[in-house]
Amino acid sequence: MNTNPFALRPNRRRRLPGDGSPRPAHWLSFVGAGALIAVGYIDPGNWATALGAGAGYGYRLLGVVLLASVMAMLLQWLSSRLGVVTGRDLAQVCRERSGRRGTLFLWLTSEIAIIACDVAEVVGSAVALQLLLGVSLTVGVLMSAVCTFALLALQQKGGRKLEAVIAALIGFVGLCFVVQLALARPNWHAALAGAAPSVELLRNAGMVWLAAGIVGATVMPHNLYLHSTLVKHHAPEGSDAQIKVALQVVNIDTFASLAFAFVINAALLIVAAAVFYASGYRDVTDLADAHRLIAPLVGTHWASILFAAALLACGLSATVTGTLAGQAVMEGFLQIRLPRWKRALLTRALAIGPALFAVALFGQHGSNQLLVASQVVLSLQLPLAVVPLIRYTSDEGLMRGWRVRGVPLALAWLSAAFIIVLNGALLWQLAFGG
Repeated sequence: MNTNPFALRPNRRRRLPGDGSPRPAHWLSFVGAGALIAVGYIDPGNWATALGAGAGYGYRLLGVVLLASVMAMLLQWLSSRLGVVTGRDLAQVCRERSGRRGTLFLWLTSEIAIIACDVAEVVGSAVALQLLLGVSLTVGVLMSAVCTFALLALQQKGGRKLEAVIAALIGFVGLCFVVQLALARPNWHAALAGAAPSVELLRNAGMVWLAAGIVGATVMPHNLYLHSTLVKHHAPEGSDAQIKVALQVVNIDTFASLAFAFVINAALLIVAAAVFYASGYRDVTDLADAHRLIAPLVGTHWASILFAAALLACGLSATVTGTLAGQAVMEGFLQIRLPRWKRALLTRALAIGPALFAVALFGQHGSNQLLVASQVVLSLQLPLAVVPLIRYTSDEGLMRGWRVRGVPLALAWLSAAFIIVLNGALLWQLAFGG
C-alpha cells in the first residue's frame, strides 16, 4: 500500500527529451513536499519561541532564527537528496545500517519528538480557538483533535486537494504577517543588527533556553525523516538522468518553501520585538497575553484577530506534517503501516494527555511553557537524526556519484556541531542553574 501522497503513478509517465527514461507527466508532481515540510517550520511551537525571544530580548535572537533557517535548508536538502538518489527514506537506511537495538532507540526518540511537536500543535490550536471563539482551553484541545481528522479526511478526495488547502492556509498566514509588520512599524536597522549572532547567547540562561527552542522548532528532526519519504519515488528507475532532473526541481521546491518559512519566523520575532519589547512588555511569553496586548499597542482590533487566525491556520496545517512524519518513521524503522487516521489518532491521543494536564494544572501560562519545552525536546533529539543523515549522504557506497562532499559536507558537520554545543550549553544551564 503506497501511503505517499507525492508518489508518482506508473501509468502517468513521459520520456525525457533525448533519453529513454520516464518522467512525470506534470512537473508540478514534484512540487508539494517542500510545502508540507515548511508547514512544520511555522507551527505554534515557533510562535511560542519567537514570541518569547522578541518580547524578552528584542531583535537580538533574530540571528538564531536566520542561522537555524539556513541549517534547516541545508539539512532538508541532504534529506531530499538521500531520498531521491537511494529511493529509500532516512528511517529505512537507518534500519538497514543499524542493529536492532539502535533501530529501536532511533525509532523511540523519533516518536518522542513527533509527540512533542504534536503537543505544540494541539496547544497552539486550542489557544487560537479560545481566542477566536471564547471556548475554554480544554474544549479547544478537544476541538483541535476533531479539526485534525477533518483536515486529514481531505486526503480521501486526493492528495492535491489537501495540498491546495494547506497552501491556502500558509498563504493566509503570510498575508496576516504582512499586515502585522505594517502595523508594528519595526526598527529595521535594529532588526538588521540583530541578525548577527552574539556571544551573549552562551552566557545568558534565558537566551540559551529560547535559542534551543528556536533551533528545535526550526530544524525539526522528524521533518528530516519525512522529507526523504515524500521524495523517494521521484526517480523510480534510479537512472542518472532521472535523478538529475528530480533533484533540480525538488531543490527549488525545498529552498523556496523554507525561505518563505524563514520570512514568517522572522516576522514573528520582529513583530514581538517591535510591539512588546519596545513598549516595555518584556515578560510577554504567553500567546493569550500577546493576543490581548497587541491590539491596544498597535491601535487596531484587527491586529488581535489576525494574530489568532494566523495561529489557528498554522496549528491546523501543521497537524498534517506530524501525522505523515509519524507514519514515515513507523514504516521506515519498524515496517509497520497504519492508515493515516489511525496514526493521527495515536499521536493525538498521546499529545492530548500532556496538553490537558498542563491546561488543568497551570492554565494558559502552563500551556505556553509546555509549547517552549516541547521545542527544546526537539532540539535535544535533533543530533540523533542529523548525524546519521550526514554520514549516509556522504557515503560513496550508498550515494554513488551523488554523495555530498566539499563545502556542503563541511557546513553540514558545522551545523551538527553547533546543535550539539547549543544543547550542551542548555543542559549545563539546566544542571547548574547558571
